[in-house]
Amino acid sequence: MSSNGIHLNNVGVRLGDTDVLQDLSLDLDARTVAVIGENGSGKSTFARLIGGLIARTSGELSILGIDPASRAAELRRRIAIVFSNPDAQIIMPTVAEDVAFSLRADRLRPAELEERVAAAMERFGITELAERPSHDLSGGQKQMLALCGAFVRSPELVIADEPTAYLDARNARRVADHLFEDNGHRLVLVTHDLGLAARCEQAVLFAGGRMVAVGEPDAIIARYEAVLRC
Repeated sequence: MSSNGIHLNNVGVRLGDTDVLQDLSLDLDARTVAVIGENGSGKSTFARLIGGLIARTSGELSILGIDPASRAAELRRRIAIVFSNPDAQIIMPTVAEDVAFSLRADRLRPAELEERVAAAMERFGITELAERPSHDLSGGQKQMLALCGAFVRSPELVIADEPTAYLDARNARRVADHLFEDNGHRLVLVTHDLGLAARCEQAVLFAGGRMVAVGEPDAIIARYEAVLRC
């Protein structure tokens, strides 16, 4: 078991009066992991849990060798989260300012900050948008900005929760290609797109707040599709 993976032992999450995740025991060491299941199955809660956005109620949890309960700030520095709605991540008035905002904790010199921002915008094809108002962008442009803001920090783990849900086919493909590109990061991808899930090295199937299967994507997807046909 690698200390740099995602490891859960009998983890539960209770929100209010509801047990939204129960008895989760998982060792995820693959570089790319798909998380699939029907709406309400616990997928997004799982993503928020490993991203440190919600706390476990019971069990043991380690993300990249870190217990989020005791080292939350360190975990935040080492991961990035991408949501389906990029407006939830865009904060600053212009595109360049929003990308730079992601590096605020690094306290870079102005020249280094400008260089990092410029390189990231070029990588994601948004250089010409640098001075555009962030919230005036198209949906596809906003999601590329959200990705740029996430990757400019060189995260070790990217957690993407339905990142292509509201995109057309072309922009969905562009976003997915950036997520799967190997830049030294791990990827946990929550998705209803089974084609994207099949591109991962490992897949996890959720149902009713529980993990019901984990393994090779083809086998896990086939099991899920069998459920959908019932």
